[in-house]
Amino acid sequence: MIVLGVESSCDETGLALYDTQRGLLSHALYSQVAMHEQYGGVVPELASRDHIRRAIPLLEETLTKAGIGLSEIDAIAYTQGPGLAGALLVGSSVACSLGLAINKPVLGIHHLEGHLLSPLLASEPPQFPFIALLVSGGHTQLMRVDGVGQYTMLGETLDDAAGEAFDKSAKLLGLGYPGGPAISRLAEFGDPLAYKLPRPMLHSKDFNFSFSGLKTAVLTVVKNHEEKVIANICEQDKANIARGFVDAIVDVLTAKCVSALKHTGLKRLVIAGGVGANAQLRASLNAASVKKRFKVYYPELEFCTDNGAMIAFAGAMRLQINPDAAKHDYSFNVRPRWPLDEIREV
Repeated sequence: MIVLGVESSCDETGLALYDTQRGLLSHALYSQVAMHEQYGGVVPELASRDHIRRAIPLLEETLTKAGIGLSEIDAIAYTQGPGLAGALLVGSSVACSLGLAINKPVLGIHHLEGHLLSPLLASEPPQFPFIALLVSGGHTQLMRVDGVGQYTMLGETLDDAAGEAFDKSAKLLGLGYPGGPAISRLAEFGDPLAYKLPRPMLHSKDFNFSFSGLKTAVLTVVKNHEEKVIANICEQDKANIARGFVDAIVDVLTAKCVSALKHTGLKRLVIAGGVGANAQLRASLNAASVKKRFKVYYPELEFCTDNGAMIAFAGAMRLQINPDAAKHDYSFNVRPRWPLDEIREV
């Protein structure tokens, strides 16, 4: 079975082909980061228009790389939600109109399920069950995963997600957009003893998160700085603040993951989502895995951010369980707000 995946939930347009026998055949991705950088964040209308421009050329690129024709595709999976409504509509309309044109069934995929399953694309994939930390721009969630569609929420963020805290704190430091990678790189040059920032909910005895207070703590440090204006703070002090911030988030995420593993008795931890590419987080989790004797799995770096491969793969996994999940019904709707706990209804 060959499944075409279409991803357009935010500011990346991704298409991919996954074969249930041969694995990932090809994928193509276009990021809009450069376009949105001047605005300091994603502009939804611009994102939607760019998806329209990129989708068909990326489809042609994906088919060419795989060396197959449209007629060889067995089904089309597309991101139905959550995400930006206009962006989701572009990908959904492309997928469903293509399905109609070549008479192939289509199915909508939950964006977060794509992230959750993306580590299974690695050369050494984890086996079910496992604990998953889904940590991306808009989501920070801990869950138990017993199989495709079998997700038990253990905890989630009560306010800002880790990725949002990264971007907002980076903006306070004058690092621009996207802030996450920039603040992480700057933190490598910082003194870990210079600023001891709070670790929100570190000892809450549950698996929930809260990062709004940490962002506020960074703001307070910046405002209290003797220069008052962030542009005048020396680069070393910026690096020190960045290091204090990154260390705080990493400590909380690592502690919660270890607690979830202990609580469930599982020995496999999967990290998914864009923040999963963070070098400091990976180093901390790797160290904890040696000390606490568990195995940690990450998606390939190219699949940490939004991509079509994870959607094609999630679609293929769902079709292997239920071949009738894809329909020849080409009417569609998108779900910009789609709780993951409703995934069983799909």
